[in-house]
Amino acid sequence: MAQHPHSKRHLPEDEAARRRWQHPESILEGVGLKPGSTFIDVGCGEGFFALPAARMVGPHGRVCGIDIDAEALDLLQEKAFREGFDNVVLHKGMAEEIVLCKGCADIVFFGIDLHDFVDPVQVLRNANRMVSGSGVIVDVDWKKEPLPLGPPTAKKFSLEYAAALMVEAGLRVTAVAESGPYHYTVTAVPEDKKGELGVTSGIQCRRS
Repeated sequence: MAQHPHSKRHLPEDEAARRRWQHPESILEGVGLKPGSTFIDVGCGEGFFALPAARMVGPHGRVCGIDIDAEALDLLQEKAFREGFDNVVLHKGMAEEIVLCKGCADIVFFGIDLHDFVDPVQVLRNANRMVSGSGVIVDVDWKKEPLPLGPPTAKKFSLEYAAALMVEAGLRVTAVAESGPYHYTVTAVPEDKKGELGVTSGIQCRRS
């Protein structure tokens, strides 16, 4: 996940159980993921969202994952190879320190992990740098209320707080919505790019 390596790996039955309350394909379709897109998954973990995204963007698209957990990235890469995907590129490191490209992404995605980062505003600023002028930044996260799943309520971000962090990072919030029984979605766009084309720079969203 985002900043805390996990010693316990997720089993296939864990993903099946999660899919009973969170359906990644529906979420990704709802935020506009389509064939040919470039999708950056910040805190990708073992690929609950990244692998469905790889299927959806197809051979002409690209999925780039960022995570601090090397073991999770190795498992995700193994899964991608098993499924025959060559459109998945993974990077190990802190999201506060990584910018894969300038304006290359159609979607920069946070899948129930924005609350985990040491400096979420810096992470969102980096997302702002990576998203294209016509792209979106999407935060799916836990509702800040007692729930049978997820982190303690005190650790969660309310929808309003998550939206305020996006604004502080230079983004404009365009939509908020419920996402299943336990989550919300906040969608934002860059304030100052206005359709500019992306260029790769620094660590790139492609294979070395």
